[in-house]
Amino acid sequence: MSDTVTLSFRVPASKAKALEKLAAAQDRPKSYLLEKALDGYLDEEARFYAKVASAIAEADAGAPLIEHERVMRWLESWGTEHELPRPKAKRRSR
Repeated sequence: MSDTVTLSFRVPASKAKALEKLAAAQDRPKSYLLEKALDGYLDEEARFYAKVASAIAEADAGAPLIEHERVMRWLESWGTEHELPRPKAKRRSR
């Protein structure tokens, strides 16, 4: 087994109780479930930040972009009588 450390943090009592119930139902230690949850969180965050870094690099290299405001106007129009067409990316002038 690899080196381990003990972490301590506070959670609401309701979450601790839910963790205890889930651990009992799965016949697993709470630490096992917490480690699995942490693994999932760390993997997801690493993927997210890798995608952000990649998108920033693409934008810096001149990739076509859609302005945030245009995307938000489009999204806010969904389900209304005046739904806007999907915005198209534009090349930025350098």
